[in-house]
Amino acid sequence: MPFRVSIGIRCLNDTRRTLRRAPRRVEFFQGTLAHITESEIDGVRIFDTTLRDGEQSPRTSFSYEEKRDIAATLDEMGTHVIEAGFPVNSDAEFEAVSDIAAATDTDVCGLARVVDKDVEAALDAGVELVHVFVSTSDVQLADSMHASKEEAVERAVASVERVKEAGVDVMFSPMDATRTDVEFLGEILSAVDDAGVDWVNIPDTCGVATPTRFASLIREVREHTDAHIDVHAHDDFGLATANAMAGFEAGAAQAQVSVNGIGERAGNAAYEEVVMSAESLYDVDTGIDTQRITELSRLVEEASDIPTPANKPVVGRNAFSHESGIHAAGVIENSDTFEPGVMTPEMVGAQREFVLGKHTGAHSVRKRLEEAGFTPDDDEVRAVTRKVKDFGAEKERVTDDVLTRFAGEIGVDHEDDENEEVRA
Repeated sequence: MPFRVSIGIRCLNDTRRTLRRAPRRVEFFQGTLAHITESEIDGVRIFDTTLRDGEQSPRTSFSYEEKRDIAATLDEMGTHVIEAGFPVNSDAEFEAVSDIAAATDTDVCGLARVVDKDVEAALDAGVELVHVFVSTSDVQLADSMHASKEEAVERAVASVERVKEAGVDVMFSPMDATRTDVEFLGEILSAVDDAGVDWVNIPDTCGVATPTRFASLIREVREHTDAHIDVHAHDDFGLATANAMAGFEAGAAQAQVSVNGIGERAGNAAYEEVVMSAESLYDVDTGIDTQRITELSRLVEEASDIPTPANKPVVGRNAFSHESGIHAAGVIENSDTFEPGVMTPEMVGAQREFVLGKHTGAHSVRKRLEEAGFTPDDDEVRAVTRKVKDFGAEKERVTDDVLTRFAGEIGVDHEDDENEEVRA
């Protein structure tokens, strides 16, 4: 069915970033995937919930200043929607959401249960989008919300109608949608559709979806609503980003994500993974300034006090690091050999690193020695490489100082020494 057009929602293809994405450096779909010539996705919108669901990570709390800084960075990068928080939660939360809504160009969203005071608080905060939600699975209705299906529908419709009456765009989420009876899911979605809902969010609240099943669900949802479809995937089984992309393939217009994937339990689909998958694997221009992704990640890492794993996709310290001799030698010759090619460190504001350790090969050692100003011959490179391997095998870190020490022990000439001889 065609989307309902809402004046308050920016065009789905709207991009405010003037810096355009660089063309692909290599063809991605080579070899076994060469027969795939067109992207399965037409467009991607990013709804960031770092300041709401992300802050709900256990033992995480953002200060007012941290919220403002994160929101400002998301805004400057061209993020389409920022869910700034849950306004009714506290006076401090209300103030932060209100201030972010007033200070950013990006559409700001406030969360609300299907409760009058929640909805009024979100409206009073001055957000451009109110996100109302209600439990719809049997287990949550019975043991969390303590309400009947009929009551859930009534409250959902009333909340949607109140937001629309106020002239503000509204998103509705049937919480725990992936564990909800499909007939009831269709019923409540049809009801809020009749009430004029602008966005329908389909949350995999407990992270039980798989990409194929989630895509099927999104196609089913499309039969019950004319609203824009948004998806919210949790990462309990490590499938959140895959499920978000499957949602896009099935016709969703937007995905809810959090920076570094933080959020309840195992977290949400990660901002950086979804954005770069869209940009690099699906060849979709999101309109987001991807060159600030690493900066954004470090900002959230510090504010959340949740360490980013070294092997975290896109933003982990190892994402563009190489130690293995074969890999490092290939990347030194041509980075496309053992990196994706369509995603480079420069694209996300990171730097490539050649790490010295137990698995290091001579190519990396030579490169690092030359960068440090040494002029080694082949025998000296082999000798230093042996020292590096032995040192790394003891689980010691080979720093630049350690490498310089090894070079001195072997007697490798340095450019400064040669210059001194010339001057003498």
